[in-house]
Amino acid sequence: NGLGRTPPMGWNTWNHFQCHVNEQLLKDSADAMIELGFFKAGYKYLNLDDCWEGIRDENGYITTDPNTFPGGIKALADYAHSKGLLFGIYSDAGRLTCARRLGSLGYEDKDAQRYAEWGIDFLKYDNCHNDGSPERQRYEKMRDALNATGRPIFYSICEWGKSKPFLWGREVGNSWRTTNDIRATWASIISILQKQQMITAYAGPGGWNDPDMLQIGNGHLTLDEQKSHFSIWAALKSPLLLGFDIRNPPPDAKEIALNEEIIAVNQDPLGKSVSIVSRTVFYDIWTGPLVDGYIAVLFNRGEIPRVITLYFASHCGLEGEIAVRDLWEHADKGNFTTSFVSRVPRHGVTVLKLTGGIRVLKHNEPVFLRYVWNDDIVDDQIDISINGDKVY
Repeated sequence: NGLGRTPPMGWNTWNHFQCHVNEQLLKDSADAMIELGFFKAGYKYLNLDDCWEGIRDENGYITTDPNTFPGGIKALADYAHSKGLLFGIYSDAGRLTCARRLGSLGYEDKDAQRYAEWGIDFLKYDNCHNDGSPERQRYEKMRDALNATGRPIFYSICEWGKSKPFLWGREVGNSWRTTNDIRATWASIISILQKQQMITAYAGPGGWNDPDMLQIGNGHLTLDEQKSHFSIWAALKSPLLLGFDIRNPPPDAKEIALNEEIIAVNQDPLGKSVSIVSRTVFYDIWTGPLVDGYIAVLFNRGEIPRVITLYFASHCGLEGEIAVRDLWEHADKGNFTTSFVSRVPRHGVTVLKLTGGIRVLKHNEPVFLRYVWNDDIVDDQIDISINGDKVY
């Protein structure tokens, strides 16, 4: 559908409010996204999760709960659009949603048509109370229904990674959940992160791995844990969907969410996720290319501060003089030739942007290209083959 050239950024009601949602909450949240600087920083989607659904009318079209959304969804979408925001909604590839409201199974065409009429820009499509049929089959049916409306709607597949959606999601949607729901605990964040290690190559412009929405500002995560959560999700090129009460954001969470240098990593037009290049009992090193450099995330999973060394050649494939910038300190650290050492706090990260040097290609390494052909921007890749001194 041409959407999702970079991961979506926005806010979703579920993580903080669950089913305690209403019309005024959405309007106030839209206002806050503008007034508190979130929209300016790139958070464009205002997403209403479960519990908005009413009944189906005599023609089978879904209606809105009249008690909590008396003005209807179209009026809310219009309000969001008047602010410059995009508006998202939720449904389910089952007979009922996870909150036991009406799902879309068997009504895909009617629901998609209604979403288009309402001016919806984003659909999160869940997987509760389904009929047991293959996930891909049910999600393709809604894809076709959305595309048939002619309205561009970002399609977020949420089948919890049950059928390895990273293998087929790019042909069906714009993002695909890779795990069960995230909780606002350190254990949940670590568990989800471990499941991303082998699938990072599947993320790219137009289709993204989705390890679920952000939990910064919720629960009892420490400041360093929240920085780690936000940094790694951004570097993985995950959707960045905030979930705290955006009308009254916790100060630490607001500062983290508005870090423009970390956001720029997530929104880098190359769209290449970091990959894990070193793992010990206590820490990980994740690295990946940017359109104008390289990114490195030094992540301390351990219970005490650790000194972590980033080796440019082995961890990044870089040689020569490298300029290093710390994206949390917002500081240039100087030029280095072989390595950079950082003391990383418990459950914390150091996020570094590297520029300069020479990229050393490895045998069978994919090289990503972006070029213009007939006035269109094209993304492609080639594989490098090395035979002695010859490169093919």
